[in-house]
Amino acid sequence: MLTDVQCKNAVCPEDAKRVRLSDAGGLYLEVTPNTKKRWFWKYRISGLEKRLALGNYPAVGLTAARRAREAAKLQKLDGHDPVMLRKVEKLKAGNPEGDTFKVVALEWYKKQVAQWSDGHAVRSLRQFERDLFPWLGERRMASIDPVELLAALRKTEERGAVETADRGLMLCRQVWRYGVATGRVDRDITADLKGALIPYRGTHFAAITDPAKFGGLLRAIKLYKGGPIVRAALQLAPLLFQRPGELRAATWTEIDLEEALWTIPSERMKRGKDGKEFGDPHLVPLSRQAVEILKGLHGYTGHGVMVFPGERSHERPISENSVRTALITMGYTSDIHTWHGFRATARTMLAERLDIDPLIIEAQLAHAVKDANGRAYNRTQYLNQRRNMMQVWADYLDKLAAGRDVIPLRAA
Repeated sequence: MLTDVQCKNAVCPEDAKRVRLSDAGGLYLEVTPNTKKRWFWKYRISGLEKRLALGNYPAVGLTAARRAREAAKLQKLDGHDPVMLRKVEKLKAGNPEGDTFKVVALEWYKKQVAQWSDGHAVRSLRQFERDLFPWLGERRMASIDPVELLAALRKTEERGAVETADRGLMLCRQVWRYGVATGRVDRDITADLKGALIPYRGTHFAAITDPAKFGGLLRAIKLYKGGPIVRAALQLAPLLFQRPGELRAATWTEIDLEEALWTIPSERMKRGKDGKEFGDPHLVPLSRQAVEILKGLHGYTGHGVMVFPGERSHERPISENSVRTALITMGYTSDIHTWHGFRATARTMLAERLDIDPLIIEAQLAHAVKDANGRAYNRTQYLNQRRNMMQVWADYLDKLAAGRDVIPLRAA
């Protein structure tokens, strides 16, 4: 074993790269020609020889080096690789901003926000600032217990915002996973909260899917006595089954009546930020019935930009309440059928009554789908099939509106 005198007097010949003076248990002092002296501990793990630097001599003396060796041995006995633990500690030290929940959450948020829509980014930041930071923001993530996180989320739940509390837990789950990945915390505590909040099952827009009852709604729309703009929106909603915001904000430049095609720009679609900026437009084939309605409406609004301009400003579209109120006036309250419900009606009846390929239906709904080979759906595909489907659908709606018994059709 080494002595302090040997360590102090150790030198390396000029013609040698280094000299190693062994102590015990794998500890040795390495001396180089420039008289630099460093402690190392040599060990084996998984059959591989490794060495751990323990500091420079004389800053780290013989006794301190032996203590460091023993501490590293204990790490190895616990199943850890001391060298890897050292690397992890250095990575953790590379997080200069800190490890409080607020710091980590905002760091994660900044990395995600570029791929989010503006609306989602604003909602997420607002929820952090309103529901989470006041209770957890200044706490170190490693010191937050599951029960504390649950208490913060229940404050949101107690004001009746069950969906918001559920969304808050999802945000926290992402932050904790990021915290684990960046070394701020050892584990994701949100897994401990499974089943602890009131279950949120999502909101389903009421929709009529019975053909006979839907025929009654179509007849009510035909008899609607309101203004021509809202009446046209009501008539087109079941024919086109696009999202309310996409339909009411349509512009005449998007509509090609000669080609019977409505091209919705990507920035108006319900997509993430990248999808809005770089995605393809959504193509909506127009049936003969839809073209006829739009041609009639063109006489009222074709001089302006908006297909469905509002009453107060022709530069802005009608509000979603315009059609909702019209439906309520006809006796179709939000628990019976909604504007958005036309999408669910079409999805259900096209598949169950007309035997249309679900892939084509989902494509027309502008849902993110993949083909049989797992490739992402290309919005320029299936256009001919969708043209045919939209005409079959419009003809089927005419028969329902006429009150006839309808034999399920198969699209050619």
